[in-house]
Amino acid sequence: MADPTHPDLTGTTAIVTGASRGIGEATARHLAALGAQVVLAARSDQDIARIAAEIEDAGGHTQAIPTDVANSQAVADLVQAALAWTGRLDLFVNNAGLIDPIARIMDSDPMAWSDVIDVNVKGVYHGLRHAMPVMAAQEGGGTIVNISSGAANSTLEGWSHYCASKAAVLRLTGVAHTEAKDKGIRVVGLSPGTVATQMQHSIWSSGVNPVSQIPWEDHISPAWVAKAIAFLTTPQADPWLGQDFSLKTAAGRQAVGMPT
Repeated sequence: MADPTHPDLTGTTAIVTGASRGIGEATARHLAALGAQVVLAARSDQDIARIAAEIEDAGGHTQAIPTDVANSQAVADLVQAALAWTGRLDLFVNNAGLIDPIARIMDSDPMAWSDVIDVNVKGVYHGLRHAMPVMAAQEGGGTIVNISSGAANSTLEGWSHYCASKAAVLRLTGVAHTEAKDKGIRVVGLSPGTVATQMQHSIWSSGVNPVSQIPWEDHISPAWVAKAIAFLTTPQADPWLGQDFSLKTAAGRQAVGMPT
């Protein structure tokens, strides 16, 4: 039986936000290896240019487009750039997200708190808002994957901005699915658990709440998250549409071939 984490994506076009490192970078590399034409988006233009060049050297097809997902027009331009390049948009991965600065509510900076909401919530909304009409209008529809978190259903000290934003993303996923499921658009969330990325270094450095105490070797590789995203483009993932697919559950791990 074919590996659902390695679907043939030849001829498809994907946008990955937050593609300059971590989950986004791993996802861009994996999707390109599966044949997708991948648009890498992030505020760090030098990093996405470097990663895109490395993917091209390996035989992939990419574009690197500096984008601030907190800016609606920037995301609209990103989608239009993908259409100008290939004429389609088959997958949009809403991955860009922030957790810094970690702080208890009474110690938090209101402007910094708001900046996290702008990226984590408004950024996902902007992706949905500008990708959904394109997918609805094209033959074959498309898939939108919103990177969620166990924080969507948790109350973790120092993470008021992150817990609130991921709870909002989970609800955006559900509403988007309700509105778009009859238009050929698949919307699903992905709760990967703790992943060995720069964000985990920030969490560890904060020393706040139990997540900061998790040993580094217990975090999963970003490559597993990339494989899960590829899986979510397949019909096998349809039972999770409109909700979060979790790599912390036995069913989720089994679906993508992770050790249980």
